[in-house]
Amino acid sequence: MQPLNEQLAALHAELARTRSVDPQTRELLIALLTDITRLLGQSASAIEQQSRTARLNELAVQFEAEHPALGRALRQVVDTLSKAGI
Repeated sequence: MQPLNEQLAALHAELARTRSVDPQTRELLIALLTDITRLLGQSASAIEQQSRTARLNELAVQFEAEHPALGRALRQVVDTLSKAGI
């Protein structure tokens, strides 16, 4: 498994390759950024953490339909954050 920094760099590169997204995908990306920022910025109880991880996983699944590479990159980041207890 790649370190989180490498996964985030891969996600960033994939986002840079994505030419445009529809308004719904844009809103999902904003929600994802908000969730990741919140996860990194505070400690959470195990229940809150599971809820956030589930939300991030749902977002990754939604991206996989229209942007498969982006969805895979998101899923890797979510899995690493989850395993790190974030």
